[in-house]
Amino acid sequence: MRTLVHMTATTPGTDDTRSMRERMLAGDPYLADDPELAEANAAALDLMAAYNATTPRQGPLRRALLEQLLGAVGEGTEIRPPFFVDYGTQIRVGARCFANYGLVALDVATVTIGDDVQMGPNVQLLTPTHPVEPGPRRDKWEAAKPIVIGDNVWLGGGVVVLPGVTIGANTVVGAGSVVTRDLPANVVAVGNPARVVRTIDDDADTRVTTTGGRAGASSKAGASAAAGTSGR
Repeated sequence: MRTLVHMTATTPGTDDTRSMRERMLAGDPYLADDPELAEANAAALDLMAAYNATTPRQGPLRRALLEQLLGAVGEGTEIRPPFFVDYGTQIRVGARCFANYGLVALDVATVTIGDDVQMGPNVQLLTPTHPVEPGPRRDKWEAAKPIVIGDNVWLGGGVVVLPGVTIGANTVVGAGSVVTRDLPANVVAVGNPARVVRTIDDDADTRVTTTGGRAGASSKAGASAAAGTSGR
């Protein structure tokens, strides 16, 4: 899943001397089959394959591969294989984060994940975009917009975050939601597109409300105080 954007006015002319990598990093339209980008992607895929082949008993190896693959990763962070990226180097993950099986983080633009973030299975963080116009799309132009996930955010299983989205600290996004626009801090959001259904009071009762396991917030979170009924 990739967002559709209008690019006709921004596809490069003959006077643009930047490399495709430079265009990509600037957020401008670029061609992904450029040899420099293809090599960077291949290197990331090699590391990704090695990481995904590790076993739970190979913690030190798994950590070493993750540090090679990502731009930065904090202490105590765990990402359960399989884990899928485009380049890896544009992903920065804070400390004490947990991502369950099947995380997809397509880092054509930067993906920034704060501290203490939890993500359920099959979460997708998608920075790439494609043009709506048929000509540039046929010619394989694409671009990207950065994603930012704030500290202590919980993304339930199957959440999709689209290009250009920022999610504020402490926010919970229910399972299966599609986040198309920024979400503020300290809210619960659910649905497609994700909408805020209530705020989170820092002074409220701090009892654990999850009944279904780690990093699996339910899309029914807005309907009740229990924000986790969908499993790990």
